Amino acid sequence: MATLFQVDSISVLHEMFNYEKPKNSLISVIDLNKIKPDPSHLNEQLIMGFYTISLKNGMDCAVKYGHQTYDFNEGSMMFMAPGQVTVAQYSQLDRTAKENWMLCFHPDLIRKSKLARDIHEYHFFEYSVSEALHLSDAEKNTVTAIVRSIEAEYSQNLDSYSYDLILSHLELLLNYCNRFYGRQFLTRHAVNQDVVSQFEVMLKKQIDLANLEESGIPRVKELADTLCYSPSYLSDLLKKETGKTIQEHIQLHLVEKAKTLLRSTTKPISEISYSLGFDYPTHFSKFFKTHTGMSPKAYRQ
Repeated sequence: MATLFQVDSISVLHEMFNYEKPKNSLISVIDLNKIKPDPSHLNEQLIMGFYTISLKNGMDCAVKYGHQTYDFNEGSMMFMAPGQVTVAQYSQLDRTAKENWMLCFHPDLIRKSKLARDIHEYHFFEYSVSEALHLSDAEKNTVTAIVRSIEAEYSQNLDSYSYDLILSHLELLLNYCNRFYGRQFLTRHAVNQDVVSQFEVMLKKQIDLANLEESGIPRVKELADTLCYSPSYLSDLLKKETGKTIQEHIQLHLVEKAKTLLRSTTKPISEISYSLGFDYPTHFSKFFKTHTGMSPKAYRQ
């Protein structure tokens, strides 16, 4: 079993890669063609204390994430947030590859900025490795140019403008990645429609009263796991295809089931709330009013 190794700082990662010392303690761009990973750390589970964005292009490298292994022989980007666990497995690298880099930035870099408040909106940091972003040549050139600008900025003598410029470039990079993921969702429309159909069938089954009474309200992670997606990726996929996230789909089905029971039965509202998987009738009443604008009793009347 792989051992667990905490990588709290960017400088520690540089040491593990036998790479030159970082020029900045909070942000660094590592040329993956020049790393020489320490064999003692191979197959260790790594918990990073910072964000990483990697472009691996034509590189003989595999990364394990959870129980899955993803092969990066094709050009693609992977995003990881602090606290996620990964296992890096490197074999002989293709030193002739055009661009293979890893951008690392510590949460302290963005702590006092607007980006710190907004970074949770970049859901791809929570995608699994198998949901990597696959780029065209033009897109690779775009993101790499931005990363090189970031590298150039922190490598020179810092002044009063450096911090803002680095953050601006970083936010620009993330926004481009959002755009490219949007393109990826669109180009996979046919496949995504199949996923939506599978999700709808599964959710209707889970909202069946017998299942609700036994297992409670469906959980986002359980639904995503059943379809072999990360919760964030499946939610974004559904949002692109249907306009609603996983949670919104669950809520919509629950509201419709509740309306049916209120209209077609004389069961007490408390009994209906329990049958729908709510622990307390007050929680059901609040949920119903939030989504319909009226209480269950008012709706029934």
